[in-house]
Amino acid sequence: MTTRRDFLKQALTGTAMLSLGGLGLSAKSYAKVAGANERIRVGAVGVHSRGSALAKNFAKIPGCEVTNICDVDSRSLAKCAAAVEKIQNNKVKREKDVRKMLEDKDMDVVIIATPDHWHAPAALMAMKAGKDVYLEKPCSYAPHQGEILIQAAAKYRRLIQMGNQRRSWPNVIAGIEEIRKGTIGRVCFGKAWYTNNRKPIGIGKEVPVPEWLDWDLWQGPAKRSAFKDNYVHYNWHWFWRWGTGEALNNGTHMVDILRWGMEEEYPSMVNSAGGRYFYKDDWECPDTQVINLEFADGKAITWEGRSCNGRTVEGASVGAMFYGEKGSLLITGANAYTVYDLKNNVVKEVKSNIAIDPRNLLNPSESLDAFHIQNLFDAIRKGTPLNADIVSGHKSTLMVQLGNIAQRVQRTLRIDPLNGHILGDKQANKLWTAEYEKGWEMTL
Repeated sequence: MTTRRDFLKQALTGTAMLSLGGLGLSAKSYAKVAGANERIRVGAVGVHSRGSALAKNFAKIPGCEVTNICDVDSRSLAKCAAAVEKIQNNKVKREKDVRKMLEDKDMDVVIIATPDHWHAPAALMAMKAGKDVYLEKPCSYAPHQGEILIQAAAKYRRLIQMGNQRRSWPNVIAGIEEIRKGTIGRVCFGKAWYTNNRKPIGIGKEVPVPEWLDWDLWQGPAKRSAFKDNYVHYNWHWFWRWGTGEALNNGTHMVDILRWGMEEEYPSMVNSAGGRYFYKDDWECPDTQVINLEFADGKAITWEGRSCNGRTVEGASVGAMFYGEKGSLLITGANAYTVYDLKNNVVKEVKSNIAIDPRNLLNPSESLDAFHIQNLFDAIRKGTPLNADIVSGHKSTLMVQLGNIAQRVQRTLRIDPLNGHILGDKQANKLWTAEYEKGWEMTL
């Protein structure tokens, strides 16, 4: 733990190889924060995989204490709590119901890394309880939920940092600055992608709910369903009742980078092609999908997702390429970027010394993600702007949500470029909101 903390102090005071770039942190300001007596107390909900990695990452940040762990899986709850206790050398409170965890008045921040259908409802509950939020992507299961979170953040005066962590990675920030200063000229087109070699999930069978799982609480805001043996833990991503497919699971990150660099707000047209092509099983969402977005200012973005064929693009399993009038700029899953001229020559390459595995489901980039966590802490303590606030998070999430809606209704959608709403399509607009189990509706 000492080594980890020393690394963070070095990185955040500029002595590590990572450049602080646009983070706005100086050695003097960070030393003041790291030495502050006030500790930010954090609770984590949804800690089977990614949430466990985040809880442990938060626990290692100077000035932070993880005080509460919450999960409906008693095994995951115990495992994560024990790991955090070992890091901090003190006990944490354990709870399976997030509503009860939020009753702790001493808790300042809530990490939310639950299944997608829980993201926005849990974030709203946390804000109502007076907590700031670190919300994993996507920020919402359905577009209307994202709009509610924006309103709630303003009403309850709370912060939401969405888990678009690359917005805090120094070399990614530098790459975006290259685009903004015109290194590759006006960007006309952006392409993002994600590839993997996911296996089939089979045909599920109704079985008794395992004794370690509270299935009713796991479903929470979603309409009730019988338990099957191929839902929990990861496969829920591929069922529309709870998940949002590869588009929001991984597409959100790189579409966000494109939207950020191209300075776009909302599209004017969205369509999608794809389907469940590779296997015959219970998987409902596309395993192969191409989402196209056009913008009123004469630009376009495409996202390509291949869940079951891991052939890389530009040598990377995940990435975003900006195509400009004078050249192109590539940002992959790493803290790095490459600039090409129009003849495909590399004219600039900025690398990172930290290895990242974008296909790691648990914790692909712990050290770099610490910058994103620190940005949230600086926002709480000093009023520093969030790098991935809920407004930007909603806009990026909405782009791939619209792609999924277009996929499900099987036609091109016309979009209001001023607010992102679907124009003149009643069937598509039915998917703008989530279907809730009675009593779980999201209200301000």
